[in-house]
Amino acid sequence: MFTKVFVAVALVAMAGAAPSDLYGHQEDYHSEPQPYHFGYGVHDDYSGNDFGQTESSDGHAVKGTYHVQLPDGRKQIVNYVADHIGGYRAEVTYQGKAHYPSHTGHAATFEPSYHHSEPSYH
Repeated sequence: MFTKVFVAVALVAMAGAAPSDLYGHQEDYHSEPQPYHFGYGVHDDYSGNDFGQTESSDGHAVKGTYHVQLPDGRKQIVNYVADHIGGYRAEVTYQGKAHYPSHTGHAATFEPSYHHSEPSYH
């Protein structure tokens, strides 16, 4: 009985002595919201890549848009707003008309090729 009480007291003492923050005590850090604006875009006629994004924030709400050229020929455009009250809200639109090839070519087939050769030692 004495051993059980001693172990229980030792565990409580160790738990109380253990640091609550393994990396040392740090003050709560709260920075003021910072407005920002950024954007990027890629348009490459050779590969067909066309995508980009712009986004800005007044420090409280984020507003932005991004677009991507889809394989069917349409451009998908997403306009969005995000804040702590309404969450993320997006409106998705499409420009252009989807088009698909009228026929497809022959399926590619691959035949395994095994060639055994003895190593040569020169």
